[in-house]
Amino acid sequence: MTDLVLRENRGGVAYLTLNRADKLNALNVALFKELQAHVEAIAGQQDEIGCVVLHGAGKCFSAGHDLKDIGAGEKLPGPNYQSHVIEALANLPQPVVNAVHSHCYTGALELALAGDLIVACENAKFADTHAKWALTPVWGMSQRLPRRIGKSKAMEMMLTARTYDAAEAERMGLANMVFAEEGFLDAVAGFCENMLENSWFSLRANKKLLHDTDGLGLGDGLAHEIYYNAGRGPDMDERVGSFGKR
Repeated sequence: MTDLVLRENRGGVAYLTLNRADKLNALNVALFKELQAHVEAIAGQQDEIGCVVLHGAGKCFSAGHDLKDIGAGEKLPGPNYQSHVIEALANLPQPVVNAVHSHCYTGALELALAGDLIVACENAKFADTHAKWALTPVWGMSQRLPRRIGKSKAMEMMLTARTYDAAEAERMGLANMVFAEEGFLDAVAGFCENMLENSWFSLRANKKLLHDTDGLGLGDGLAHEIYYNAGRGPDMDERVGSFGKR
């Protein structure tokens, strides 16, 4: 690896850092290869890793798909390669928190949307600029964006290509919450630490339940929850037994 994506494990959290700061973390094929390797490793480390945070080094989360890579005729390891890597990130058993500061445009927004949660720095800026470049999305924008913010608002973002600040992103549900610029990553770490005080079994099971029932009608979704839920976790007895003793 050439350290285009860095990994640090801390307190049960795997922090993945997009590390092309000199290129505003523009997403090229080499970066995706390293991201894929990290994602595949984390998928098999459920006992050690309870949560994943993806963020960007330097000035921003990511300016998006590397247009120079596109112009040079990027060589992919296989068809729709980046889409499969993003899908693998989204399908990790552990919760994925994407921490966005400053620019998060187009391909970077598609990457961010693969997170179960998006937490934004107060200086974050979100946009889908496919239309500016005569492109259409192939990394999930047309499916994940409307599921997160609704069809009407997704249509607005995709047709206008305008930029939305962190406050707007939070109001529309694109960002779950906004943290101050000073101490942003510390705030993200604190958020994840609080989440990981809950049962890691339940975090994974709840994520899977929501993913598996996405798009189902109410009746089918309720039936799935009743008959196909993951049941009780191995730490339930200990947690229930400790109630009132703390």
